[in-house]
Amino acid sequence: MKNLILSTLEKTWIFDLDGTLLKHNGYKTYGKDILLDGVKEYFDNIPKEDFIIILTAREEKYKIQTENFLKQNNIRYNILICDIPMGERILVNDKKPSGLETAFAFNLERDNFELPHIICEK
Repeated sequence: MKNLILSTLEKTWIFDLDGTLLKHNGYKTYGKDILLDGVKEYFDNIPKEDFIIILTAREEKYKIQTENFLKQNNIRYNILICDIPMGERILVNDKKPSGLETAFAFNLERDNFELPHIICEK
């Protein structure tokens, strides 16, 4: 993937969990979660002042187990939301008066964490 050039403004990141950050349904299939290659390194490069939301269709009863796994793997996030629908995720946002685009979406192949390299303008 090519580079994504963004502003220096603080950002909100929204990630799906299963099949995006973790092996899809690994907690069911293998009895444990499996972090996908590249996730840790990518999260390590997200600026500390940015806000991270993780979404999952996992039932709420798996939330503590999931939070523990993310913590053990040093995956930083601000909010983990469980029990969301399995269908499409739709993000709607306004453009800045300057014309700055304020929403991006990436559909990754399941279990293949490959996002563009992020470059912040100076």
